[in-house]
Amino acid sequence: MAKTNISASLKGNMAFEMEINGHKVTTDATVENGGNNLGPSPKALLLAGLIGCSGIDVMTITKKMRLEIEDVNVDIEAETREEDPKIYNYIKIIYRFKGKDLSYDKLERAVKLSMEKYCGVAAMLEKAVPITYEIKIEE
Repeated sequence: MAKTNISASLKGNMAFEMEINGHKVTTDATVENGGNNLGPSPKALLLAGLIGCSGIDVMTITKKMRLEIEDVNVDIEAETREEDPKIYNYIKIIYRFKGKDLSYDKLERAVKLSMEKYCGVAAMLEKAVPITYEIKIEE
């Protein structure tokens, strides 16, 4: 079984610097929440992890499908509830693909496979919050 080990150290006030497999990442709270805004919030990093996880899956699957993708942009919209704990009410992912003769059906299959079978981040998050997605092909 694969294990993940992350170590973190306080860098002042509310900021933590983490060492993740040789990469340094800093998280912090916003100024309005008492931090110094030295990095993204932990919840924002969770969403970034979802983009990265699904994005890697989608690129792997579309390469196997031999789709000629020139560019992909992924956006997430997530609404936070007002009461504590301030969890997300929903997460919506928008995938924007550019390329030659892209098949919507194949792109949809690749995204669906990622979201329903391969992406571990999506599998964990959807136990707590509804996740939807949209696919757009841009010429």
